[in-house]
Amino acid sequence: MNKEKKSSMLWVMFAIGAALSWGVYGAMLHQGQVKLGSPLRALLCVGVAYFLIGVVVPVAMLSSQGQLNGQGWNTFGATTATVAGALGAIGAVCIILAFKSGGLPTYVMPLVFGGAPVINVLFTMLIHPPKSALNPLLFVGFLLVVLGASMVLYFRPQS
Repeated sequence: MNKEKKSSMLWVMFAIGAALSWGVYGAMLHQGQVKLGSPLRALLCVGVAYFLIGVVVPVAMLSSQGQLNGQGWNTFGATTATVAGALGAIGAVCIILAFKSGGLPTYVMPLVFGGAPVINVLFTMLIHPPKSALNPLLFVGFLLVVLGASMVLYFRPQS
């Protein structure tokens, strides 16, 4: 029973890992872009990292599990996952171009990470319509996200 409880909460550790990774992402990407002297060089480095982590690792893991064959693949799933990957890459390009256009991580990243949850909830409600009426506190939450991101931007430490 204890093992079930531990494994059922494993997703929290992965979510924290994503938050830590993406929380550091913008500042490091900006620093790399400045040091490389080119946003396109930084984007190329991001692409290499995506390839290594997003292609080599799953190919190795799927191969070791005997799941690299054609079984289990379907057009809709592969297309949807590929579009999702493209959206992630487009997001990286947009962040790089925001930095290139003069945005700093202390401005860009709170806007990205403040806006993303709101967009995620709205899009998720579109593809998975709610089964009951929306709680009015959802809209309070949207407002708090905007206020929170605004406060982070306004009260950010000067660098």
